[in-house]
Parts: sequence; structure tokens; C-alpha cells
Amino acid sequence: MECFGLSLPALREKIDGVQRFLAIALRIANAHTVDFYTRNIWDEFIGLTPEDVLSQFNDNINSHETTQEGNMENNFGFSHDSGKLVHIGAFLKAAETHSLPSLRISVPFEKLVEMFIDTERHTRWNADLDTDEFMNCKKAHEVQAMSEVVALLAQHCRVKQVIDVGSGKGYLSTHLSMLYELQVFGIDSSSTNTHGAQERSRKLKRYSRVIQKLKKDAKEIERLPGTGKKKEHRESGMGEFVVTEKKSTQLQGTQLSAVAEVPVDVTNQLGEPVECAVGEEGMTDPFLSALSLNAVEPISARVPPSQLSKEERERRMKENLEKKSCNRESSSSLFLPLTSYVTAETELREVIPELKDAVMVGLHTCGDLASSTLHMFASKRELRAICSVGCCYHLLSEEFDQKRGHHTPSLIKDQLQSSPEAVTEVCGFPMSQYLRDQNYFCGRNARMSACLALERVTVGGGLPVESLFYRAVLHVILQDHFGAHKSEKRVGNVYSKASSFVDYIRRALRKLELDESKLSDGEIQEYHDQYKHRICEMLAFNRLKVTLAPCIEGLILLDRLCYLKEQENVSFCALVQLFDPLKSPRCYGLVALKTDIKSL
Repeated sequence: MECFGLSLPALREKIDGVQRFLAIALRIANAHTVDFYTRNIWDEFIGLTPEDVLSQFNDNINSHETTQEGNMENNFGFSHDSGKLVHIGAFLKAAETHSLPSLRISVPFEKLVEMFIDTERHTRWNADLDTDEFMNCKKAHEVQAMSEVVALLAQHCRVKQVIDVGSGKGYLSTHLSMLYELQVFGIDSSSTNTHGAQERSRKLKRYSRVIQKLKKDAKEIERLPGTGKKKEHRESGMGEFVVTEKKSTQLQGTQLSAVAEVPVDVTNQLGEPVECAVGEEGMTDPFLSALSLNAVEPISARVPPSQLSKEERERRMKENLEKKSCNRESSSSLFLPLTSYVTAETELREVIPELKDAVMVGLHTCGDLASSTLHMFASKRELRAICSVGCCYHLLSEEFDQKRGHHTPSLIKDQLQSSPEAVTEVCGFPMSQYLRDQNYFCGRNARMSACLALERVTVGGGLPVESLFYRAVLHVILQDHFGAHKSEKRVGNVYSKASSFVDYIRRALRKLELDESKLSDGEIQEYHDQYKHRICEMLAFNRLKVTLAPCIEGLILLDRLCYLKEQENVSFCALVQLFDPLKSPRCYGLVALKTDIKSL
């Protein structure tokens, strides 16, 4: 099957190339920082000084000679004899060559949109509503790009339902339902998230009605005669709203002007009156602050019908008819948050009884959930398309991890061959039959490294070296005084609360329920002083780990793309860079369509 010009054999060749590099380099990514000093990791893996490594990182990579004589070229900078990294230039070149951008497999976002867009039918129905006001910059960036792709897929497949798996607080779901009039089922395992999504959707709907009312008022004002100040008084629960030509607030293409400091009568969550300024400088729209305080819905003052003019009665009757018609048309344009734990074996109709043909979407689905959505897409007839962006690779389960315990690799393979339904757990990696046939294993520490953000580090976003240093020295103390203590308890985020190294160690020992009285403050500080000159080793080593991150993430994503290509019922699949990696490091998404979807 051909998918966007790349055949399955060609993709497997790309996977083979990344595998060859990682077969040697993965040992660095799998080294645990906790053991850095107790195992003397630097001397075990690196045959250079940390100063040499850091200096070559700081220089232009292209300035180094990366083609070596003899066997060095084929060993990516690692010594055949010792297995240590001895040539940084060759290593950096190999890492760059085997990263996703250099493999030239991903499809540009603009190209994907161009492939699916139908200019006659593509509509952002409620263009007046800007839900970005309710998201931070990163989330808004992700939701905008993702929702455009999902809306195009839904339009291409002629479906109106979307299943948002791992929907969280409903940012993407509400965006799709309110701006594209899609019926979205947001599934999340956390009831807290589900409740939060319901509240957020309720406020957004109220916000939408307020904006529509303001736009209508603005159009009426524009029709008033005269060129001076234009003014409208309306009696309502919102107080008097005065519109002038002096001070402006931009509302999605409609220019509204408002006098600052106009009171809006609302109540906060305690039922106390709150005065909110309308049109103050820095506010994006006049009712945003009121909404954030859980404002009551504006209610027009009641006027007896007998006191209304004939024209007013006719106008209201017409408005009511329009509202009823609108409600009928949008009855399927809902966001319904659902609480359910989803796996590859989940029967969607048990979770969503009204399920029809739908697009499945997952925005930063964590660990195995991303793999589960792809399995569901391949096996569920109702799912016509998918757009999936995964994250948290360190939480993936690996089929061929000998430490897992519930299944041995051979047992899983035998069960799948004899009776596929006998295996109740579907692991997150590898997904493709190609890597499963090789019993491929990556390792948790390497998958953890895949979560690092090379782009951010490259532009100056530093690594948390001090916290890693503290943790590694803590492990030395545990080995020296507590018998290399192993505990089910985790140290956790003690560093952010600690005022000093000594405070960090004491907090960590208390967290692990160990006797901190064994060590005086002076003894603890001596450990810090003993190892502080070696912190540059940790800095250099973690720079190497970050350099490998795009290669490891690339292999995980190529495995998922390969899985989709192996499915006979998938007609189109592509790896797409959806987001700016500086804003959202997990920026790649998988997009796929089922075979029987006909091109428009």
C-alpha cells in the first residue's frame, strides 16, 4: 500500500537505518542519571573529557570532520574496541541524519490541509467566537492546528461525530463543537476532568450568546443616522452599555467601541456583586472578566406584551422562530464529556450508545493511550479517520521488556498466533509487525530521553542539571549510609521545595522514611563539595541524551506509521508536523483514513 508517496518497504528501510544507529547509541540514552556517580557512568560510556564534548557542542557541527577513515564512519563515533564514544563530530552527524526532519518522512501541515480542503464546503461556522481567550498560548496553538485537521477529516469523510480520547478539560472538544458544529464525545478516565470540561463548555456557550448579542447590537448601531456619537440604551440585567467611536475592542472582525469603566452587574461564586470594567485597555473583550467570575446569564427586563409596539412584537416572534430553527439544526452539535477508561479492547458502543461513523482524535494522549487509539481505529468499523498526537513515551508498555512480569515475549507471541483474543493486554510498543517480529526493545530510560526537547535546548532552554546532580549525589549517600536503599516510595519533586542541597537531602530522607539523624549538615555538605567539580560530566552527558531524543521519538513514531501501513483497511496515512516544536515539543501527529472513504 502506498501512503503519501512512501511505500511500506521504503519505510522499513528508514526504520532499519535508525535502528542501526540506536543499536550502538541507545546505551547512552538508557543510562540512568540516578546511577551517574555510583556507577561512574561517564567513564563507562564516554572516552573524552566533558570539556571536549561541551566545546564541540558549542561549535558549529558542520565545522567538524564527520567522515572518518576505517571503521569509525560505520560506528557513528563509537570505538569498536571499548564501545565508548570517542568522536563527537561523527556522533552528532549521525544523530542529525537519523532524526525525523532529516529522514524527510513527515508531511508539512500546509500540504495536508491543501490535500483535504474543499473551498466550497469548508466552513468555520462560528467564526465570531474566539475560544483562544480561555487557553494559554501553547494550548491555543495546539487546538487551532488540530481542530482544523480534524474538521477537514470530518468533512472529507462526511461525518458529524468526533471522539476525543483523553479529552482532559475539553479544550479541543469545545473548540470543535462550537466552531465547527461537530458532535464531540470527549472521553477521559478522570471524573474531575470530565466535570471541569462540562463547566468550561457551559461558560463558553454563555460567552458565545453574549458575543452574538453584542455583534447584533453593533450592526443595529451602524444603521443609525448621523456621524457623531452613536449611542444605544438597553434595559437589561447587564446595565447600560454605551457605544462610542472613541475607544475600541476588536471582536473577531467586528469593530465594537466601548466607554471604559461601564459597570456590568454580575455576581461572583460567593454571590457578591462584582463591578467589571468594560473595554478597559488590555481586555480582549468586555465580558471576559465577568465570565471568569462565573457571571450570571444576562436576562432582559420583563415588559408586558400589552406595552410592546406591534413592530416589537413581530420582531420578537421572528427571533423566537429563528432560535427554534437554530436549535433544531444544532441539536447534533454538542460536546458530551464522558468518564471512561479506554484501552484497545474497549467497545465504543458501550461507552457511546448513539455512536455513528466518526473521526477519532487524541491530542497528547499519554503513554499506551496513543497506541490504543490507533488499534481502535484499525479495528472499529465506525472510525473513518484518525488524528493522533502522543506524548509521555516513558509510560509506554513494551512487549519485549523482560522486567514486565505478566507475559514473557515468547508467551505473547504464541498466544497471538494461536488465539489473538487470548491476550488481554496490548502493549504500546512496538506496534508494527515488522518490529514485533524482531522482538525489538527500547528501554524505559531511552523512552524517557525521547521526551526531551532538543529544539528548546538548542535555543537556550537549559536542562535541570542541578536537580539531576542533587538526585545523583543522594544516591551516593543512600549507598554509603543506607545500603543502596531500595524503596517503593519515590523522592518526587523535592528539589522545588528545597532551599539548599542539605535541605534537599533531609527532605528526601524523610520522604523515603529513613533516619536523617545519621548524617550531620556538615557531612551532607561534604558530599556536595566532593562531587560538584564533576557536575560538568552530567551536563555533557545529558546534552548527548537530548541529541538522541529526536531519533528515539522518531523510531516510536515510525513504528506507529508502519503499523498503519500494514493495515489492509487503511487507504491513507501520514506523519504530519502539526505544531511549532518550540511551543509544543511533541509536535508530530499521525493522520489516517479508512479504505472505503471516497475522495470528494
